[in-house]
Amino acid sequence: MSLPLLKLGAVLSTMAMISNWMSQTLPSLVGLNTTRLSTPDTLVSHSGGSENFTLFSSPKEGWQVYSSAQDPDGRCICTVVAPEQNLCSRDAKSRQLRQLLEKVQNMSQSIEVLNLRTQRDFQYVLKMETQMKGLKAKFRQIEDDRKTLMTKHFQELKEKMDELLPLIPVLEQYKTDAKLITQFKEEIRNLSAVLTGIQEEIGAYDYEELHQRVLSLETRLRDCMKKLTCGKLMKITGPVTVKTSGTRFGAWMTDPLASEKNNRVWYMDSYTNNKIVREYKSIADFVSGAESRTYNLPFKWAGTNHVVYNGSLYFNKYQSNIIIKYSFDMGRVLAQRSLEYAGFHNVYPYTWGGFSDIDLMADEIGLWAVYATNQNAGNIVISQLNKDTLEVMKSWSTGYPKRSAGESFMICGTLYVTNSHLTGAKVYYSYSTKTSTYEYTDIPFHNQYFHISMLDYNARDRALYAWNNGHQVLFNVTLFHIIKTEDDT
Repeated sequence: MSLPLLKLGAVLSTMAMISNWMSQTLPSLVGLNTTRLSTPDTLVSHSGGSENFTLFSSPKEGWQVYSSAQDPDGRCICTVVAPEQNLCSRDAKSRQLRQLLEKVQNMSQSIEVLNLRTQRDFQYVLKMETQMKGLKAKFRQIEDDRKTLMTKHFQELKEKMDELLPLIPVLEQYKTDAKLITQFKEEIRNLSAVLTGIQEEIGAYDYEELHQRVLSLETRLRDCMKKLTCGKLMKITGPVTVKTSGTRFGAWMTDPLASEKNNRVWYMDSYTNNKIVREYKSIADFVSGAESRTYNLPFKWAGTNHVVYNGSLYFNKYQSNIIIKYSFDMGRVLAQRSLEYAGFHNVYPYTWGGFSDIDLMADEIGLWAVYATNQNAGNIVISQLNKDTLEVMKSWSTGYPKRSAGESFMICGTLYVTNSHLTGAKVYYSYSTKTSTYEYTDIPFHNQYFHISMLDYNARDRALYAWNNGHQVLFNVTLFHIIKTEDDT
């Protein structure tokens, strides 16, 4: 192929590149004028774990939070929807505009280079157009006088013409594309001016100032979450099987008042005829069986409804309604007191029996005892206890039969009762000590191993600890919270 044809091939290649580039770039540029920066109305605060608090914002209700815990290491996740804020949107808008301006400037420079190259090639094509027209006229003249020319020369000219003829429509298209490039360059110039104007319009908002205001809001949110404690039970998920060990009945627990670094686990196998408490430094040690210490209690315990609270073990002394407080650090009994009128030794147990007459538990509010009395016709009685003296500070009498309950636990001063310890169990009844009212509920949970003999809530972990037929498992709980803000009336 001759040199002019090679150059025209280069022109064709250039045009293909321009066309492809324009097809990819123009659609995004067309959308730039309609780009909107949404105003975020949520903030997500993570404090470990995989469940979350979700806080919904509305002008009337204030901040709302869903919370739950799943992490076996004792951490929880909070997801919070904050009240409407317009701070972050300006931050995001400023950053996006700066990015758009940089892209537009880069494209403008590329267009300048492309324009210079286009003008140079265009001049060459115009020159070739003239040569081609002259060649066509000459060919016609040769055809008119072909009898006077040698057959060989005629054939060479005809072949050259055949090669050049397909380039004529390409030339016309190239001229059209050159006009489009000029229009495109003008559009880029106009778009750059518009973006510059928008940036000047919001330039009064300093980026660092916005950043500091966002950090301040985040700090206030964390402070709010520290105050967030109580909520209403909405859902139970899981379980997560931590370990399989021991007999069908037993208890395992952590201290809800322990520090974040203190993750000791206590393990009490069987519901009677045992005085040995095993301690593990962490969940990981518990799973691996790396026991750190054992305690030989001065009395046998009854049932499986013990609780560790603020470094001490609270349990029901065997064949009595006496509650014992035992200090792990001191290795001795600090207090003991009879729970007046409380039934014991399978008089008013849970549905599975096992001397589970007296259930000791703790929540965000404090220490509790759940039991039944003849005076309350065998129905559940809730008593709040003094953690030091074990004295009953206040009691609430419910109308739910203790012997019909599968298990129960306290969350934020509300007692939640399950209707069975077997498959199909669900949270069926709740009683609020704050309002002295009850309601029937329907919160299912998965009884994976078919027989639950211990179910207790841990306020630090936001989880339910359960002993399920020789399996130590955790259930995650989701609580609903409403936080009143300063704007609420």
